[in-house]
Amino acid sequence: MDVRSTPRTQLESLVTPLLAIPVAKGADEAIHVPPLPEGLTEFEARVRSDLTGDTGSTVVVRSGSAEGAVRIAFIGVGDAGSDGVDAEAVRRFAARAVRVAEEIHVDEAAVLLPDALQVSDEAAARAAAEGMVLAAWRFRELKTGVGETRAPVSVARGVVVVPTSSADAAEGAVEIGEVVAAAENAARDLQSRPGNVATPSHLAEEARRLADDAGLEVEVLGPRDMQKERMGALLAVAQGSTEEPRLIILRHQGGKPGEKPLVLVGKGLTFDAGGISIKPAKGMEEMKFDMSGGAAVIAAMWAIGRLGVARNVVGVVPSSENLLGASAVKPGDVVTSRNGRTVEVINTDAEGRLILADALDYAVGMEPEAMVDCATLTGAVVIGLGHHASAVLGTDDTLVQELRDAGDRTGERCWPLPLWPEFRTQLESTTADLKNVGGRPGGTITAAIFLREFVGDVPWAHLDIAGTAYGDGGKVPYRRNGGYGVPTRLLVEWVRGRAG
Repeated sequence: MDVRSTPRTQLESLVTPLLAIPVAKGADEAIHVPPLPEGLTEFEARVRSDLTGDTGSTVVVRSGSAEGAVRIAFIGVGDAGSDGVDAEAVRRFAARAVRVAEEIHVDEAAVLLPDALQVSDEAAARAAAEGMVLAAWRFRELKTGVGETRAPVSVARGVVVVPTSSADAAEGAVEIGEVVAAAENAARDLQSRPGNVATPSHLAEEARRLADDAGLEVEVLGPRDMQKERMGALLAVAQGSTEEPRLIILRHQGGKPGEKPLVLVGKGLTFDAGGISIKPAKGMEEMKFDMSGGAAVIAAMWAIGRLGVARNVVGVVPSSENLLGASAVKPGDVVTSRNGRTVEVINTDAEGRLILADALDYAVGMEPEAMVDCATLTGAVVIGLGHHASAVLGTDDTLVQELRDAGDRTGERCWPLPLWPEFRTQLESTTADLKNVGGRPGGTITAAIFLREFVGDVPWAHLDIAGTAYGDGGKVPYRRNGGYGVPTRLLVEWVRGRAG
């Protein structure tokens, strides 16, 4: 989707099939609509009694004019209170405008920013662009169209109407929002492809393609390279499949020569049957989403390159399948990781932490300034936080807070859990240096503590996205059933924050 901005002074003459106007509830519960030019006030007056301001409430009116906006949608953004609406409310408002465009079968929509905002005009403009681009995404590449009476409309163009006084800055913000949202959509494309398409080699090929487009350096390690690197944990997970594993490394050299990089690591398990500790059949098709962390890192690196972020950044994605072949690792087997730690495999379905262990240790050799990994790692996080937030755990409080702040700004929230030493005892093994699972209690925490064994002294944080990476869309208008691309935008926001 292409998105552009236009100043509010051009609103009355803006030619568009659909113009969305925000409707908010003020602190006194009064309905609040931004000031409109004279040519549009008659339409507000016509539907004023139908406006509630409730989040998502929508009233559409035809203008009857051959010029300007053909239809006007008044869309509720909820309670603005005394401070105005936040960026997420703007993001969802813009996304609902796209949904209305789909319903009335037009391929373009324009949105007017609320005038009562908790954030800057630039932040609101960026959020609006993100909401429109994210909402327009639809995965259709494997559909033939046979049997469809009417193909869904693709909303291809968007316009963000911004305050005239900040038009130049808002224009740049819209461009950033479009790139970041397009990156998240790229991650959703990767997530949506089934396991027989999105293999580890396919993930590596797509990483190369995106790297070429964004000017990134790319390196891909295969099984022989991994053997030389002593990546026994990653290779152990892959040995039950005929698909070869890959370790994907993407580099953005945007900082000063010799500057320590920021490193992003993403779990790229392209299909997870659980191995010998096989998963239940019901819902197993969703395990194509087990590479969501890897998809997010690849996509985030593309955005970082396209935006020309002034930092050195490296993305590392270990990728394999976890199947039940004759050579598959068995419960009770002991594998040796890259850093020399031996691991007793109690449950072969706890494979993500094994492939991440070798990837994290590999990344430590880059001497990062800070390192963040993201993974659909534990079902326990869904029990703890539902589908509303990712868990964040780490060795550096400042880093954890930075990620929380980035999550709040992007609407991809995360919540901290502790890494107390008492949890480490649950990983003690009588056979090896540690076990790969610590039992049901505190499962998200013990998984993170396992990963901590492989990060050395590098400031590190882990995002468990098992509850936020995919789903049925819920009531979030910029999502659909399937992959969400989380935490692509969070990662880009964090890196841009570090770059100042």
